[in-house]
Amino acid sequence: MTDQEGDWNFYLRILSNSARDSTDPASDPSILQSVKKLHGFCNLENSDDLVARIYPQINKVFQRSVASLSQSDSGSSKGLLLLAILQFFLDFGDMVLHDADPSLRTFFRSCLSREFSDTDVAEATCEFLIANKRKLLASFPNLLPQFFPLLLKLIAWNWEKLEKSFLKIFPGLISPGSFLPLFPSILDLPMLVVALEKVERSSGSGSRVGGGIASIQKSAAPEMLLALMDEAYTGSTIGDGGDDSESEDNNTIDVADPLFLELLKDENDGLAERHRATPALSSALQAAASGPRSERMKQTLKIAPRLLDVYFSVTLRDANDSLICALIPLLMTRNATMFPDKNFSHEIRRRLLEFVLAAFQRSPSFIALLKKPIIDRLGEAYDDVAKRELALQLCWAIGEYGGGGEAHKEAARELFESLELLLYENLSSSRLGLRQESGNGSRRTTQSRLLCFVVTAIAKLATYHRELLPRARVALGKVVRSRISDARVWRRAHDYLGLMNEPGICWSVLGPSRVSEKRFPGTVNWSEGGQKMVAHIPFHILSEQGGPPFHDFALSDVIPKN
Repeated sequence: MTDQEGDWNFYLRILSNSARDSTDPASDPSILQSVKKLHGFCNLENSDDLVARIYPQINKVFQRSVASLSQSDSGSSKGLLLLAILQFFLDFGDMVLHDADPSLRTFFRSCLSREFSDTDVAEATCEFLIANKRKLLASFPNLLPQFFPLLLKLIAWNWEKLEKSFLKIFPGLISPGSFLPLFPSILDLPMLVVALEKVERSSGSGSRVGGGIASIQKSAAPEMLLALMDEAYTGSTIGDGGDDSESEDNNTIDVADPLFLELLKDENDGLAERHRATPALSSALQAAASGPRSERMKQTLKIAPRLLDVYFSVTLRDANDSLICALIPLLMTRNATMFPDKNFSHEIRRRLLEFVLAAFQRSPSFIALLKKPIIDRLGEAYDDVAKRELALQLCWAIGEYGGGGEAHKEAARELFESLELLLYENLSSSRLGLRQESGNGSRRTTQSRLLCFVVTAIAKLATYHRELLPRARVALGKVVRSRISDARVWRRAHDYLGLMNEPGICWSVLGPSRVSEKRFPGTVNWSEGGQKMVAHIPFHILSEQGGPPFHDFALSDVIPKN
């Protein structure tokens, strides 16, 4: 017997002897060391026979460790031991025909769900996922997307140490099955921290947060089932319990509230939106925003925008049009519902609007497909600042992309009618009450900005779809004849009316920015601007440049004398 063979036999005997004990394998540090040593020997020997001899004992240790999870209060060694065994399964499972998928899911459900708040286990889990990322995505593509809520809990609790590691893992959480549910979960990270800290205070120890969640979920399961049945049969929304769902501690939500359980779930249930508009949520958001914030909460308010950047980047790169089209209405809904922190809301909303415009630029037909939610958002332009800003950007997109393009005339007509309605409501000032508050400068500025967007969208939409030109002339004529105090609005409508008398120039200025086959006499192809002289641009466009020359030289200074 060689020295090396004696070494692995020694460690194998340690595992074999542990099988006779009734104690938890994780409580003996030599078990973890033996698993790592045997893994190293298998790497060195590259022998099917050696793996076949070691595998049964390691598998027994795994099964015993999992069985003892609910009975043990031990620390991080249990998670570290299972991760070491999982690494063995992934590396050598093919040699012994072991399917690692059930073992991986068991680890997430039974171990990580209880120990995610342990720093050592969280760090080891991230290292394990990074080391095996390619193999996991190729062989088990649904694993990480299924457990993304659990991994978000892990990072929300341990972001300070695992920031760089988690950003490497995060793209692997995005798949067709998790694409829509993941978006609101990112936005709700601050609420997740509120819920986790509530459990921490209840359990009295951060290291037992996972165990506290398991106890809450187990005790609330019958009530949750009844609530789901009630929602299915009566149509009532889960969590609409009024004041009964609020906690006695005004700083958070009650552990019996379905929203609380929704935030703390471990697995993706495929539902993109749920429990978001309950009285319990509104009160919890306000209480959490106005109260003192932990360092974890401060970090989380910075995490979500960064994760959203990655999410949107992957979406624009990899997601198909059907998924993106389904995401946009959800995004519009969540634009007005998020954690009420000023900086957090600003950063999130800025990214949401940028993504919406990027999605419309990629596929202008989305505007026609989503005309109903877009029209609904235009009708909310007066409600608050967030909804108004979304409405302004939607106005711009409608005009810029012609309501979805020349092929979507019916959708363009409906969108045009919504813009008309918005224009006439502003002109009458019935919604903003400017006649009663004529001295309110901020309101006038807001109305003028909205009118500029709407007037431009109407003119551009009519340029794309010329059957709308008569109605556009009527609408813009009303603006010109109205008593608008802001000259910018009046001048813009006046200029657009003038442009509409010259189809070629109107198409050049207000038509699509992309190259189009449609041409009118006098149309300027701006993409050829680098090869044209100023004289090639029709002088209609330069009409406002009359008067003294704007240069300070004479032709005699440029043209040499003979």
